[in-house]
Amino acid sequence: MRSMIAAFALAATSLTAPAYAGPKEDYETLREEVWQAVLESDPQLATSVGDRRGDGKLGDLSLAEYDRANIQAEGFLARLYQINADDLPQDLQIDYAVLRRSIRDRLTGAQFDHTRYQIFTNRGGWFSGFASLPNRSPLFTLADYESYIGRLESYAQVNADGIARSREAIARGLTHACEPMRGLEDRIARQIVDDREQSPFWKPFAGDKPAAISDADWENLKDRASVALEEAVFPSYRDFLTFYTEEYAPNCRTGTPGVLATPGGKEYYDYRVKSFTTTDMTADEVHDLGLSEVARIRAEMVEVAKQAGFDTRESFVEHLRTDPQYYMTDADEYLAYTQALAKHIDGFMPKLFGRLPRNPYTVSPIPAAQAPGNTTAYYEPGSLKTGQAGIYRLNTTELDQRPLWELPALGVHEAVPGHHHQISLQQELDIHPLRANGTYFTAFVEGWGLYSERLGIEMGLYDTPAKEMGRLSYEMWRATRLVVDTGIHSKGWSKQQAVDYMLDNTALSPANIDAEVNRYITWPGQALAYKVGELKIRELRKRAEDALGADFDLRAFHDTVLENGSIPLSVLEEYVDRWIAVQAG
Repeated sequence: MRSMIAAFALAATSLTAPAYAGPKEDYETLREEVWQAVLESDPQLATSVGDRRGDGKLGDLSLAEYDRANIQAEGFLARLYQINADDLPQDLQIDYAVLRRSIRDRLTGAQFDHTRYQIFTNRGGWFSGFASLPNRSPLFTLADYESYIGRLESYAQVNADGIARSREAIARGLTHACEPMRGLEDRIARQIVDDREQSPFWKPFAGDKPAAISDADWENLKDRASVALEEAVFPSYRDFLTFYTEEYAPNCRTGTPGVLATPGGKEYYDYRVKSFTTTDMTADEVHDLGLSEVARIRAEMVEVAKQAGFDTRESFVEHLRTDPQYYMTDADEYLAYTQALAKHIDGFMPKLFGRLPRNPYTVSPIPAAQAPGNTTAYYEPGSLKTGQAGIYRLNTTELDQRPLWELPALGVHEAVPGHHHQISLQQELDIHPLRANGTYFTAFVEGWGLYSERLGIEMGLYDTPAKEMGRLSYEMWRATRLVVDTGIHSKGWSKQQAVDYMLDNTALSPANIDAEVNRYITWPGQALAYKVGELKIRELRKRAEDALGADFDLRAFHDTVLENGSIPLSVLEEYVDRWIAVQAG
């Protein structure tokens, strides 16, 4: 899933604590200041929650803003430590733990030059995030359109700041390895067109004029948008393409691809392991956990192959990878098949949850300019405030590498009961908006997504050996990540070693494996979060089932896991343990 919720890029506020009013009042005052700072620094997040202060603005990507935000974070953390969490009500103790973890993690990461200068990956950065602007902007009123155009006009400065920081990455030996970055220049170039009306950025003006906007205003908006595209957006993409091809790509790293080969890389990766898993696990411990999980899942795959009538796991996997019956050739048919499956899965949701989000989701293709080389699917959060449904994005390119037997597991992960259910519910929970919209822990969010794949068993989705092998292959995919990511970044593995390991253990297609390994190389540690988070949720469910026996309520358990939004795994464990004690009592 993509990084779609803001981190704590904190805006200016007083570092001086207010007069002492009591732990609860002091904490609530501080929390609100942090939230207002987040809204100031992330205009698009402000828009998504219905706050118009960010109209016409994009976030500030400059180093000056980066440094200022870290100083502000230090001030917030100092004030937080002046409050004794034990003196707070239980709900605010959870709140306190989430805020403390978020700010501490930001400040720990800020100690590394990688965080300061290495600000894009092979999957994108500020330039690809900006490309989704037409799909993530509310476009109902004159003010909405003026805000959209203001953001088009603002992109030139964001792009210049991104290039400046990336140029410093080159100087400090912090470029990515060459091989996983191949093809990025083509994806950048697809954003540059000669006819503005062929650009995705023109999409808001391609249809009928909104009734609330006059003819004169509409013509003026289109004129302004044309100028913004011709003078700001397209030149900025050309500037970045020139920078990438003439400066960055010639200085990419050869040899060992992992971050271990960069200055301070070992310490940086150790931080990333702890950050993404929200645990104190070491890279070696994660690697060993991965080896254990791979062995367990591999044994299950052998049994499924036998059920399918194959002598070996390898022969069944080869059959799944190559038999035409498992593949479609028409993108529209593939999309329609996925949409129908998603609607079928919707019908199981009331059986698994007592609380469902109000915001719906849709299934749509990944935009053409972003699809080549991208992952099979991802989720884009929506917003009730701005009238946007969540989007389960599907890659409809290279269909010969996208088998139908993987779609049940993919759908429950990206849409419901996975990302759409969890993230949309978090937005609607009765918790402070900072928690509902401004905090994100990958181990929780992606752990829940992987746990949701397992819920497909209870829905009866894996009703053929091929689909069951698809589920196991997806679980194996996340287990091999633990081995491969740590292998690349802490043990000096080559890319080919990582590819061979995944080819041997998963049923994923070679093209998908190549794309995935490229992702792990340029995004150290992120891939570890999925399996670590899923195992913790499964552990807590078994604990609850053992403690409560016949009184265990699956819907109540799921609602309990999700009712605080995205939280660190240690906070989740404490909360579920308290819930179990109350239920048992």
